[in-house]
Amino acid sequence: MSEQNAAAQASDTRGDMVEALVDGRISFHELPADLSGSEAAEIRRAALEKMTGVRLQDMAHYSMDIETASRRNCENMIGIAQVPVGIAGPLVVRGKHTNGNVFVPLATTEGALVASVNRGCAAIRAAGGAQVFVEDAGMTRAPVFRTESMAQTQEFLAWIRAHEPDIKELAQSTSRHLELLDIKPFAFGTSVWLRFRFSSGDAMGMNMATIAAERVCRKLIVPRTGVECIALSGNYCVDKKPSAINWQEGRGKRLHAEVVLEHEVLRDVLKTNSAALAEVCYRKNLLGSIAAGSMGFNAHFANVVAAFFIATGQDVAHVVGGSLGITNIEARGDDAYMSVFLPDIPLGAVGGGTSLGTQNEALRMLDIIPDPEKPGAAVTRLGEILAGAVLAGELSLMAAFTSNDLARAHQRLARGKPHNPSPGTPFPGTQADPSEA
Repeated sequence: MSEQNAAAQASDTRGDMVEALVDGRISFHELPADLSGSEAAEIRRAALEKMTGVRLQDMAHYSMDIETASRRNCENMIGIAQVPVGIAGPLVVRGKHTNGNVFVPLATTEGALVASVNRGCAAIRAAGGAQVFVEDAGMTRAPVFRTESMAQTQEFLAWIRAHEPDIKELAQSTSRHLELLDIKPFAFGTSVWLRFRFSSGDAMGMNMATIAAERVCRKLIVPRTGVECIALSGNYCVDKKPSAINWQEGRGKRLHAEVVLEHEVLRDVLKTNSAALAEVCYRKNLLGSIAAGSMGFNAHFANVVAAFFIATGQDVAHVVGGSLGITNIEARGDDAYMSVFLPDIPLGAVGGGTSLGTQNEALRMLDIIPDPEKPGAAVTRLGEILAGAVLAGELSLMAAFTSNDLARAHQRLARGKPHNPSPGTPFPGTQADPSEA
């Protein structure tokens, strides 16, 4: 068969698959397995364009390794969603694995966020740097079991306590990077939760914890006790939901950062003073959060955490935990002490989205390079930098409240006129763009 005939046949086959998707004869995940990731994405886009009448040209432009991404990171892939990445800094961080200047990448669509963090970095820099500390709280997975009575519940818990060494040995056999730190049981009536807590080196560890918990339940606990495991995750972990247990005991990494700002820095860089900062922190972060029933006693942790997560390839849904925590400001005469505490920050320096092209570039720019001889050092450095960035973001926003700069900054920095074609607008190039008239 000539190359021309082969190309024509391939085009016909592609057209047939597009029509099959449009007609509903096959689903998006049912395309032939021998298609490359880029071919499958192109066919899905073509079908969606016919089904929705929307041109999907921008999703088709990417620099990432789509073959790997379509196998490891995203099912039914059609392309990419682009998020602008800005840089803040230099941020001066003083921690166990970070000591000096870093430039912080933040992926966001919110105008004024990067500028605000950048101003916080300037204040921290003028103050000599942020002192940071990262605790490994451990990654958790908590299956839920059903007993027949409270008596069996107590027997089950006694068996777990007596066989913790066996459970640990089996759990750790699933990965050389995994260590079972402890098992925290919780029970009432016929329901029993076992909260397994693992250390996972430089990996975020959620998949590792899930695999280990499943192996332990299926091969040891259930066969030996006869107690049924109802769900591998019983919501006592707690994953991607705000929770008191994660607030108190932590999950992933617990981040701490602090800085002392002399009155000249407050006046010249932040246009505020210690008394005003302490007052707004008390009325807003403490009393306002109490009034709302919030577990986030802070101004906007989630803003910085989400932007940092997207830029560095973290699981963005964990921004739920990233919204928890407290900002503290103390007036010390004309100077101010400020600290942030984030109890629930799952982080990874390897795995997940960290291997994607742009995210990996951001990590390397931060000098996040895992070393097998120093497990956990890279992810600890990542946490130290994030802690400092969150501190910078809180500091700048809190100062903006005291000087009434918040609305003005958003008006000035997020004022660009967007191009939002209404439904039915012809594809670009078919007529003059009304936004350019």
